[in-house]
Amino acid sequence: MGGYVESLLGTNEKIIIRRRRHWFTWAPKLLLYLLIAGIIASVSILLGAITGGVGTFAGVFVLLPIALILKELIRWWTEEYIVTNRRIIQSEGFINKRVIDSSLEKINDVVLTQSVLGRVFDYGDIKILTASDIGVNRLEKLAGPVQFKTCMVNAKDALRQSSDGEDAGAAPASDTPLAQISDRIAELEDLFKKGLINAQEYQAKRAELLKRI
Repeated sequence: MGGYVESLLGTNEKIIIRRRRHWFTWAPKLLLYLLIAGIIASVSILLGAITGGVGTFAGVFVLLPIALILKELIRWWTEEYIVTNRRIIQSEGFINKRVIDSSLEKINDVVLTQSVLGRVFDYGDIKILTASDIGVNRLEKLAGPVQFKTCMVNAKDALRQSSDGEDAGAAPASDTPLAQISDRIAELEDLFKKGLINAQEYQAKRAELLKRI
């Protein structure tokens, strides 16, 4: 049986890769809650030895950090980042679900950032620059970021080639229409003015678009 995300897929839409955030994102909280649970347990044992009975009542508070650990684990497990052959899906929430979609066609650039620890433990941040109203999607401390980015780029290329093939069947092959290129340049200028891309990224992408004219 498919999960919640599978129920959102369109006709002929397939999941290529799915990832979650690296366990580094919740490990610090896990250690903190375990430390708190250990302190409460130690205090309850000590009180039980001294007063006999009070310690048992105090030991009930150990359930609080355990409940917080379960909450973080469920939150981590239900937050997924998925690449299909049409879009990128970000799904989160256990009971109340929240889903964000980014069409592969609207992706302008993908920026991968990995620290030294990120390269060792295989996690990193991915910044997706899109032509949508959101502008930028940030996937922080994503597990297996290199493979995720590769699948995303390959899926975008495959979708573009499929679209080009359909266009070729209807009319002779031609370059991207001038109006469409102008719109993309305008979108790049807007991203640059908002500080979402630097001057070098803007000039490089702009030059690439101008070559299609």
